[in-house]
Amino acid sequence: MSTVEEQLHIIKSGGVNIVPEVALIEKLKLGRPLRIKFGVDPTAPDLHIGHAVPLRKLRQFQDLGHIAVLIIGNGTALIGDPSGRNTTRPPLTPEEIAVNAATYVEQAVKVLDMQKTELTWNNDWLGTLLLPDILKLMAQFTVARTLERDDFANRYSNQLPISLHELLYPVVQAYDSVCVNADVEIGGSDQLFNFLAGRELMEKLGMEPQVCLTLPLLEGTDGVAKMSKSYGNQIGITDEPNEMFGKVMSIPDESMPNYLYLASTFTVEESEAMIAEWQADTLHPNTLKRRLAANIVTAYHSEADAQAAEAEFDRIYRQHEIPTDIEEITIQPAIDDDGLVYLPGVLQEIGFAASASEARRLIDGGGVQIDGAAIDQGEFRISPERINGTVIQVGKRRFARLRLG
Repeated sequence: MSTVEEQLHIIKSGGVNIVPEVALIEKLKLGRPLRIKFGVDPTAPDLHIGHAVPLRKLRQFQDLGHIAVLIIGNGTALIGDPSGRNTTRPPLTPEEIAVNAATYVEQAVKVLDMQKTELTWNNDWLGTLLLPDILKLMAQFTVARTLERDDFANRYSNQLPISLHELLYPVVQAYDSVCVNADVEIGGSDQLFNFLAGRELMEKLGMEPQVCLTLPLLEGTDGVAKMSKSYGNQIGITDEPNEMFGKVMSIPDESMPNYLYLASTFTVEESEAMIAEWQADTLHPNTLKRRLAANIVTAYHSEADAQAAEAEFDRIYRQHEIPTDIEEITIQPAIDDDGLVYLPGVLQEIGFAASASEARRLIDGGGVQIDGAAIDQGEFRISPERINGTVIQVGKRRFARLRLG
């Protein structure tokens, strides 16, 4: 096992916050494998690479000789994490949770060494709690302390409803730490209150309290907002290699260090060396970004897929050719009295625009092409023959061959 100083350097890479850091140092000095807890509530079916940031930190701990304890929150998901929320989460059914959980496990397998991972489901212990057990846990916390958390405080001051079951969430998440005897709990920066609740409960029950390690949220491809499907700036773990490669290549140069530390499989030393070269102008940013894109595609697909995706990227962006593998979509658009098709409606139907109004903006901005020719501003109604069997392109990465049914 590496020295304490070497381990701490790796653990702190990527801008983590450790509470309290001195406690982590003391635990590392024990020279034994630490139990590193990461819990995730399966509340959504679609995952992006930002969701993998804690998993990659967990893998770093594994590589340092520590034990990864991955908790799938099929019990806590029944409540719904109120962190950062200004409304109560809609309840999920056990069936929905089971479907979502499968995607989280699928992602974990791509990142963690599952031979060195304790995979647990917290309903195994939460589901066995009886009313006296729940009351005993609730008695360890106060309402005043719970209302200190920002999301509850904001909702309370703005007279927005807070359901009683939401107050239970930090208590049962804290109980997870007790049940797995966590030395360290890791997760997003929005989870600190929940992590501190676990530390508090462990201490009250006479256990060595866990250390709280929070991670920054990965920004999306726009380099501004956090990665989110709702912002349209996500890189999905199920994205095809070509799309994944292209999305990584589209991130701003300033985002590359965060992606290297938080989203790639490069070691801390490798990331630091490449960043130093880039900042010294001895490594071109395009070269660094290509290495990053190839690394991420390889992590979720394969090295061969990454090489093919880079070649395809060059075909489109260097040689200005259309992709070799284009999805063919058959549609039956409405034809007006003049025998014309409403193009914005077609773009919306095939998923290249969220609405007809967005499609019109794309056309007016010169972002829509048919067989390589840009559609003129205001040209919304076109003949059916003009789109039948042709390649329609929106932006730089979306292509489809249309067929009229």
